[in-house]
Amino acid sequence: MDIGIGLPNAVHGVDRPSILGFATRAEERGFSSLATIDRLAFHNYEPLVTLGVAGAVTERINLVTDVLNLPWHQNAALIAKQAATLDNFSQGRLVLGVGLGARDDDYELAGVPKERKGERMDAMLEEMTNVWAGDVIGPDPFRGDRPRVLVGGSVDASFRRAAKYGDGWAMGANTPDALRDGVEKVRAAWWEQGREGEPYVQALCYFALGENAREIADAGLRDYYGWLGEDIANAIVQAAVITPEMAQQYRDAFAEAGADELIYFSESTDPAQVDLLADAVL
Repeated sequence: MDIGIGLPNAVHGVDRPSILGFATRAEERGFSSLATIDRLAFHNYEPLVTLGVAGAVTERINLVTDVLNLPWHQNAALIAKQAATLDNFSQGRLVLGVGLGARDDDYELAGVPKERKGERMDAMLEEMTNVWAGDVIGPDPFRGDRPRVLVGGSVDASFRRAAKYGDGWAMGANTPDALRDGVEKVRAAWWEQGREGEPYVQALCYFALGENAREIADAGLRDYYGWLGEDIANAIVQAAVITPEMAQQYRDAFAEAGADELIYFSESTDPAQVDLLADAVL
């Protein structure tokens, strides 16, 4: 199983040295991917722009949106062009993870109704696929047809989209047991679509290591997930990796459950987190 690391693009206090430090150090230490989280009504760096910056200071490491909340973006053709540009520029390193997005305030600020967002996502994925395959809008993705695409979500429609439009499935913050169940569903959808091979499966978790790890993880995750209510926020906070031993346990459990890649998202903006995580799990 590959091990990626999330850039702290949605952690308060993120700045240029944080992003550049994470990106360059993660490549040096051998992580498979750099990933971003997407929000609009939040104090975060925009994910595709952030990955463009990271791509400019790296040569090998994959650049992942985990995930881009597609339906509240206004223009599928523009997203397709931006993704193709980043994929072309980075020589095929983009992995475009896409999902619905759960926050009403993101939709409100974007001026996009949240009703029927699943239908909107299907239409946007169809349009993006056509844009990448055509010759009207450039540049061409590095591999010629499209960037690598993963689809997030846990409902049946998500697995269908992953099999129809993508290279696999991305699971949000959840347990290895939930991943195991999702692997079965995305494989079934894959075979129903007549796809060859196996779908790629990606998972994520949150972490903070070193001094004051519990407090750092608690503050960051409550800031981001507090809107879900105290019970759910508490569950997410308690699931955060805060010791090297927990990091290793998560690595082994997700690998056993069928993940091809596990991305650890930092709740600290300190690039020293890269080395702490690498020492624990690589």
